[in-house]
Amino acid sequence: MIEISFGKLVLLALIALIVLGPEKLPGAARTAGALLRRVRNGWDSVRAEVERELEVEEIRRTAREAAAQAEAVQKEVEAGVKQVREPLDEAVATMKSAGAPAVDAASGGAPESPAAPVADAVTDEAQAQLPLGEPAAEPVPQPAAREPESSHGRA
Repeated sequence: MIEISFGKLVLLALIALIVLGPEKLPGAARTAGALLRRVRNGWDSVRAEVERELEVEEIRRTAREAAAQAEAVQKEVEAGVKQVREPLDEAVATMKSAGAPAVDAASGGAPESPAAPVADAVTDEAQAQLPLGEPAAEPVPQPAAREPESSHGRA
């Protein structure tokens, strides 16, 4: 910027006093001050706008970086899931081709029991052997032996 020393400022004041005269100098100084304030305010507003734009650009850059990182993490997770799922799919295919019982999703992942139809058949045979109208007898649970509990005198 322009360097104005005290000596140069005094020289400018003397020239202004000689050119404008003592009557017009105060009005000219006020006008020059107002003009200088407008220029300074305009410069400050331009500088503030540029700073805001730079901040907005910085935020956009940060958002792009965060989105790229999230995308990379998502791809990494998908790759990990794929690594785990492929051997499981192969194992399920091998189990199905070997004739192993299929996994039933409704039973919480437990394999279907091949003994279930056999158990139903045994129950039907037992029911057929009973006289009509009599239900099958269920075993009565026996109470377990219990020690007498004393609420008094325990230490």
